[in-house]
Amino acid sequence: MAAAQGRPREHGGPDAAGVPAHDFSTNSNACGPCPSAWRAVLSADVTRYPDAHYQHLRGCLAQHHGVDPARVVLAGSASEFIFRFTAWRARHGGAAVEVPRHAYGDYAQAAQAWGLPLQSYADGAEPTDDADPKLPRLRWACDPGSPLGQGVAATVFDGATWGVLDRAYHPLRLSGHCALSAATLDQVWQLFSPNKSLGLTGVRGAYALAPAGAEEAVHALADLCPSWPLGAQGVALLQAWCEPEAARWLQQARATLADWKARQQALFTSLGWRVLPSQANYFCVAVPPAWQHALPAWRREGLKLRDARSFGLPGHWRLGVLPPASQAVLQAALHQGPPPALPSEWTP
Repeated sequence: MAAAQGRPREHGGPDAAGVPAHDFSTNSNACGPCPSAWRAVLSADVTRYPDAHYQHLRGCLAQHHGVDPARVVLAGSASEFIFRFTAWRARHGGAAVEVPRHAYGDYAQAAQAWGLPLQSYADGAEPTDDADPKLPRLRWACDPGSPLGQGVAATVFDGATWGVLDRAYHPLRLSGHCALSAATLDQVWQLFSPNKSLGLTGVRGAYALAPAGAEEAVHALADLCPSWPLGAQGVALLQAWCEPEAARWLQQARATLADWKARQQALFTSLGWRVLPSQANYFCVAVPPAWQHALPAWRREGLKLRDARSFGLPGHWRLGVLPPASQAVLQAALHQGPPPALPSEWTP
């Protein structure tokens, strides 16, 4: 008997057709990989287990953020933490899970997997659906968010029992700033996944900073974690993330990305397309009806963009910022006009 399969999830990046030659569908730092992080990953000793308690790594991350090591929670990836955190809440009384209207799908996927009530909100407002007032509230937010690349409101966590701020794209913010105060950040969970910023998304590894005084929750999450959530390469990536060399490289990369982003947005504004505002190294465009079937045909030619329908934003594409050489390929495709639609059964 064949094994049952869950609902398919949509992600950018390589697919059944292989690695796209010009991949605008992910938000990885196109200036990468970061040389110092890449060297650390290549030199990682994969012949031995990492320290099962990751004491040195926890110390590095704690010093990097100026917090006590007891507040550092390691994770196999940001997605792994999202599912583990949701499992913790489901096992300890449940919660009404609140997610941004346009957001990474794993927040909602984890809530649905555990049968938790799911609601959406927009721009830091209250949830759009009625909630049982007796249920505690777990609210997810991302700053800058995906797919829109916009910052959250300063009041985004008002009224939430537990708040988790996904900071995957904070190091890739090219304009604006985080509106949350230091006091608010100290009272919510902060989730970091540096592989995007370092241009090494194939190396999995993430961590969270627990709120001050959340030791009991940290222990509960540790009890739900398998042994060795990070391999040697993940450890090397996160240790390199804490080093000044990576910070200097990232500062230079942001300047380059800002220039590339302005050029890439101009490709669409010159054609009269609407480009949505974004503070990050990616942005969305509103797609004219004649073009909305273009992505499968372009994918077959090695050009991949992300349809934003899976983010709850139909009629839009999300594009990561790529170098001028890839932008030239995109420009040529746009100037050729809408490609003919492929048969409906064609998939990459």
